[in-house]
Order: sequence, then C-alpha cells, then structure tokens
Amino acid sequence: MIRLASGECEVSIEPTAGGRVVQITVDGQPLLDDRAGPEPDPTSVKWGSFVMAPWAGRVDGGRFEFDDTAYQLGLNCIDDEGDDREHAIHGTVFGRPWSVDAVTDASLTMQCSLAGSLGWSFGGRAVQRIDLREQSVEFQLCVESTGETFPAEIGWHPWFCKPHRLSFEPTAMYERDSRGLPTGTIGSPTHSPWDDCFLNTKPVTLHYERSRAPAVRIESDCDHWVIYDEPATSTCVEPQSGPPDAFRLGPHVVTPETPLRRTMSISW
Repeated sequence: MIRLASGECEVSIEPTAGGRVVQITVDGQPLLDDRAGPEPDPTSVKWGSFVMAPWAGRVDGGRFEFDDTAYQLGLNCIDDEGDDREHAIHGTVFGRPWSVDAVTDASLTMQCSLAGSLGWSFGGRAVQRIDLREQSVEFQLCVESTGETFPAEIGWHPWFCKPHRLSFEPTAMYERDSRGLPTGTIGSPTHSPWDDCFLNTKPVTLHYERSRAPAVRIESDCDHWVIYDEPATSTCVEPQSGPPDAFRLGPHVVTPETPLRRTMSISW
C-alpha cells in the first residue's frame, strides 16, 4: 500500500490490486466506498476507484471488429438483465498489478501492460499519474501503443460513499436496450435512479450532510459519464472517453503517434 498525504488529506493506493485508489480521506472523512474489507478481492469491480482501459464498461459478448478483423475477448461479466449473456467488462488492467515508476509524498506514477488479460492482443500500456493537493486529487491517464494501431476507450470507476444528493447538468443520455447496453440513439436525460451513460461536459457534485467535505466535485475532460446510483451504500460517477460498448459504436483509435489521454479531478 502506498499512501500520499497533503495537509488534511490522505490517499491510499494499492498497485497490486489494479493500481486502485483504495481510499481518499479528508480530515479522517472517507470519500470512497471501500466495503471490500481488509483483504479485498483485487479483481472485484465494487470498491475503491480503478482505471478502465483499453475499454470502459461492457463489450457486448466480448466481440468486436477492427480493420475488417473480428476479435473475441475473454468474458468476465454475466449480464444482470436476466438473459445470462456474458460480456467483457472494464478493460484489462483493473485487477492486475501495476508497476510504480515514481513516487513522492504527494504524487505517484504507475503503469500496466494492456496485454495479458482477457485475450487482448494489441501491444500497449496504460499510464496513470496521481497528484494530491490540499483540496483535490488530480488524475492523468494515458493509453499508449507500443507499435500497433487499436481501438480504445479509457476512464475511471470511483465508488463514492452514498451522498445525500447528486447534482449535474448533462446535455443528453444514451438510450439503452433490454440488456442495459447503449443503442447509439441519444435522447433527453431522465430522472434518477440511473445506470446510464450521459453526454456531459460540466462537473458532477455529490452533496453530503457532514461538516468535512460536504460537497465532492468531480471534473474531467471526458465527455461521456456513466452515473450508477442504484446501490444503497454508494454512487459511481465514471468519466469516460466514450460510452460502454464503444467498439461497436465508434471508438477512439490509438496509434504509436496518437495516444489517448484524459484527466479527472476530485475536489472538496
């Protein structure tokens, strides 16, 4: 476990559990749901905050086509919509060890190879830098190619402690099919509860009835955000470069000359 500290804030990071942020505390107040316990499963998607790369959310059936070639990914998610269909979810790096490149009292840089999990065959790596400041944590994420061209999307999946209220101003929301996957059709946002992908360029704020960190603000240069507020103990606010199942809908393309980069900030 690596701990970063600045003022009254501390961030704990476990490189061996997918480079995951285990907890962010502000004067002892936890911001993340770390209910997984003292020995959490590093492959679980239900605690802390982890990186999604080289895709975010589900790839339908683990299948996609790129440059007229069909690919089949390994399957690590059973659909909960009742049809027992399996998918590839959240990329290849969230449950694997990351190597630490540099660390100081308040910053950390680490990386993980994209290949080596779920049958992903393209050479590349995910690199993340985390900087802790007195009133924010700043994240920089990059997916780079080591020689090949491939489709990619990236993002973060933080599980925040359940807020009293969530406020944000999305411009649109993806329509979902019967299994919860985006159809590609864009419509008007609906009311909560959500397990949906929105088009959004403004901060999302979580409001708490507490004296320390009563408002937690999430900002990003991502224009796709998944909001999952159905659980009783947590709410996920997930900035992503593209929607779930983006390999079907039109992904970003990474080349040796054009990496995919995004940033996220959590402040209070």
